[in-house]
Amino acid sequence: MLSHTTHPGLSSLCFVCAGLAKAGGARFRTGPELELTGYGCEDHFLEEDTERHSWESVASLLRSDLTDDCLVDVGLPVLHRGVRYNCRLFMLNRRLLLLRPKMCLANDGNYRETRWFTAWPRTRALEDHPLPTQVRAIIGQDSVPFGQALLQCDDGSCVGAEMCEELFTPDAPHVEMSLNGCEVIANGSGSHHSLRKLHDRLELLQGATKKSGGAYLYANQQGCDGGRLYYDGCASAYFNGKIIAQGSQFSVKDVEVVLATVDLDDISRSGVPSM
Repeated sequence: MLSHTTHPGLSSLCFVCAGLAKAGGARFRTGPELELTGYGCEDHFLEEDTERHSWESVASLLRSDLTDDCLVDVGLPVLHRGVRYNCRLFMLNRRLLLLRPKMCLANDGNYRETRWFTAWPRTRALEDHPLPTQVRAIIGQDSVPFGQALLQCDDGSCVGAEMCEELFTPDAPHVEMSLNGCEVIANGSGSHHSLRKLHDRLELLQGATKKSGGAYLYANQQGCDGGRLYYDGCASAYFNGKIIAQGSQFSVKDVEVVLATVDLDDISRSGVPSM
């Protein structure tokens, strides 16, 4: 399994991270929130070019071999039926599997996500999202499912996504996903640094798998994208309530990849008792 952090605003670093992950033997790679554009685009999210260039980056990924035998999860803004959403996109073997929109937006303190995005209603209904011409030309796929869903893998394992602010909500999606058999949950985040915030994040990440078992992969932005905020990284992987891997905080590296390997047969579905 893989979780990583990257300096925001440079989609080319996504290719570097995916390449390093695949070279490290990863079968699943996840990255930070809105990594193809950078989290701090602010009103540039309202420009059509921002989404267009994101899809151009997706097209470049699909032309490469980075999704061959590796489930790749990236973050980007998507205009669906005239409404703009903050999304995760899952790709495997040069096919698009799912666009998962964010269901709870961050809109307090330094965050203004409702200025640019709309929260997806919490529903299991899926819709078809028509793909841009440049993507269709590469893979011959006309649309991709859009909405809240879990991915069932050929080996029987189940993968889901949670996004940043959703982890902090009282009815966090990972609870329902775990109860529905999801074994691996990936969280692409854009969490800036403030005092004791990392401690709060780690407690929530631990609790997410301590209650119901499973693997939780957390990827955060790292560095400064020229705006007002600094993202402190600390990509982490938890398994059955225990931390098994964690990246550095305040790293000056442009790219940091954190690899973790788990045996899904060891997942505890009865919860992990307190020690």
